Amino acid sequence: MSKNPKPISAKRVEDLLKVEWETFKKSAAKSGVENLLASATTPMGVTSSFQFWDPFPISIVSAKGAWMHDVDGREMLDLSMGFGAMLAGHLNPRVIEEIRKTLDIGTLFVMPSPIARDAAERMCKRFAIDQIRFTNSGTESTMYAVRTARAHTGKLGVVKVEGGYHGSFDSLMVSAKPGLDEVGSPDDPNTVAQYATVPGEVHVIPYNDASSLERVLQKHADTIACLVIEPVLENIGIVLPDNGYLERVRELCDEYKIVLIFDEVKTGLTAGPQGAAQRLGVKPDLITLAKSIGGGTPIAAFGGKREIMDAVTLGKMQHFGTFNGNPLSLAGVRAIDEVCTPEALAKAEDLNVQALSRISDIIDEYELPAHTIGFGIKGCITWSIDPVRNYRDYKATDFGVAELSFLWSLNRGIITPPGLDEQWLISLAHGQREIDLLVENFRELAAALRG
Repeated sequence: MSKNPKPISAKRVEDLLKVEWETFKKSAAKSGVENLLASATTPMGVTSSFQFWDPFPISIVSAKGAWMHDVDGREMLDLSMGFGAMLAGHLNPRVIEEIRKTLDIGTLFVMPSPIARDAAERMCKRFAIDQIRFTNSGTESTMYAVRTARAHTGKLGVVKVEGGYHGSFDSLMVSAKPGLDEVGSPDDPNTVAQYATVPGEVHVIPYNDASSLERVLQKHADTIACLVIEPVLENIGIVLPDNGYLERVRELCDEYKIVLIFDEVKTGLTAGPQGAAQRLGVKPDLITLAKSIGGGTPIAAFGGKREIMDAVTLGKMQHFGTFNGNPLSLAGVRAIDEVCTPEALAKAEDLNVQALSRISDIIDEYELPAHTIGFGIKGCITWSIDPVRNYRDYKATDFGVAELSFLWSLNRGIITPPGLDEQWLISLAHGQREIDLLVENFRELAAALRG
């Protein structure tokens, strides 16, 4: 963070945004046509609503390593990397090799297989859990983790963190990005449900405030089954836990007999070779995984302590899915487990630390009201002088400059996460060239902001 931060001219940001938007419309014209054509058969012309932005998103035709090509013929440096799903890079040779070998023996069994047992053993060993079940998406995993907690405890209530994202399960589709006119008191947030959902009993608490959780549990522990929490919030940039926060959360869940669920769909192996829980030194009762564990294949999982997973074993919580443990996806799990060694992830993290440090120097040089923050192989620039500790802090940051930063990079062949929502990711396929491009792109933006 700059020692002498100075405000950024709102007029300067507005003028730059106008230029960048016009540049985007011209350079990505074929993407606009593709989006229009796709809109005839797919709502918004995209396969997931997050993919769309006004006036249209870019359309990708191929990817390899750390790079992608769009329909306009541009080579684009990918720093989003599927939010962690492409941890090993696009078309990682080891992932492709395992998938090709699997194509010789079958694409779907719908029966138990040694392939599934092997993958489960790998994941249980790596993440230090007793048992695991595979699913097809992060949403499925968080949904089944909550259901397992409910079956284990005989209670239905859920506690979640304001600003935390956990997929598209009704009980968790509350207060992920609520408007400030809806949120209520910072100490006792409202439960703001998305339209057309039936969430049931859900209590919302601020992140980094264990006293708020304690107050909720004191009043409602007899009806609450679980707390679902990202150990590091990654739906609003990167928000790290205060010292002692997660430890206190663990103590409270034990005291009130509440199942503690860590949603590691977005952290997982991007946090380190054994995930965020082990890196931070706090063990949950259940964990949800996805993205980073499968090399770009559709795979996810939930698992944890045997006594809680017994709810599945005893039939209290029935878990079904035709494609659960699909052999092609498990080939990705097998490959990722082999290539994501502590040494490989440490090398990627060193590159991320270098990027964060060099960008911090630029922030200081140009006296920008911003700071960098990283966790594992992910990083981001937060356009605020003050640290972000929770959702309300996030909403106080400068979204105008964040939008400009995204568009500025996109027009220069770099796909960074949109706005302040996400983070860049340094995969196993990124190297010094890619780090230099990220840093120098930010230097050019800093210079432009200061005119």
